[in-house]
Amino acid sequence: MTRSFFLIVIFLALSCQINEKRYNYLALGDSYTIAESLNLIDSYPHQLKNQLKKIDSVNIIAKTGWTTGELIDTLKSLNINNKYDYVSLLIGVNNQYREYDISIFEKEFEYLLNLAIQYANDRSKVFVISIPDYGVTPFGF
Repeated sequence: MTRSFFLIVIFLALSCQINEKRYNYLALGDSYTIAESLNLIDSYPHQLKNQLKKIDSVNIIAKTGWTTGELIDTLKSLNINNKYDYVSLLIGVNNQYREYDISIFEKEFEYLLNLAIQYANDRSKVFVISIPDYGVTPFGF
């Protein structure tokens, strides 16, 4: 009986692991998203994947120097039809760096946030990461 009980416990443990939901994740942004000058594995999307251990795939759409407008243009050209379990958005430092009018950022950021929501299975799984204040860095003066 002990052996049968042990086999049942192992079977249940394995079946729980097999049926465990795995997630996919879309990260949208700029150089902060891809961790410019670091290994991609050190970027926050991959750190998140490695910490949670339930995310199977990470799709990053980001490039150093992108503004909100450039991210919009890229997303329009990609025509994304997949739905993601999690979607993050971190963009805007290059708008600030190029001294674009804040009203452009506000309009384009809202558009990007709505796109991020469209790409998500559940709008409550969309999150925004605030850009660092570039203006207080030595490069921002």
